Amino acid sequence: MASIHKEMGIDATPAQVWDALRDVGALHTRLAQGFVVDCRLDGDARIVQFANGLQVRELIVDVSDARRRIAWSASGGRLTHHNASAQVQDDGTGRSRVTWVADLLPNEMAPAIAGMIEQGLQAMRRTLEAEHAASPLGGDWRGG
Repeated sequence: MASIHKEMGIDATPAQVWDALRDVGALHTRLAQGFVVDCRLDGDARIVQFANGLQVRELIVDVSDARRRIAWSASGGRLTHHNASAQVQDDGTGRSRVTWVADLLPNEMAPAIAGMIEQGLQAMRRTLEAEHAASPLGGDWRGG
């Protein structure tokens, strides 16, 4: 089974990043604008439409406020297995470090999924840093 582990720093507070990440039905508006173009809730799952045309159903497995971690399992496309998690941590300066881990089959899909995760993290950074800069804090990431 392929396992992908990616991390990225985001110039926003962990509380701000977690607030957007935990809003599981708002990927396209609050978390990864441009990478995700639509998202709708369907019971304990969300239907996610990506900019590349791929649509997947993601069962939300866990949303942990204590650990600032969300876990999901996806189906759709060419994957036979996919489970993933994303977690927000303080990087030691009040800014955020997001860790995204995915386990999937078939192994041959790993490069494509790793590329999508990288694109997703870049979209998260753009979306969250733009929102943070526009906040009443005036872009001062040490606040609130």
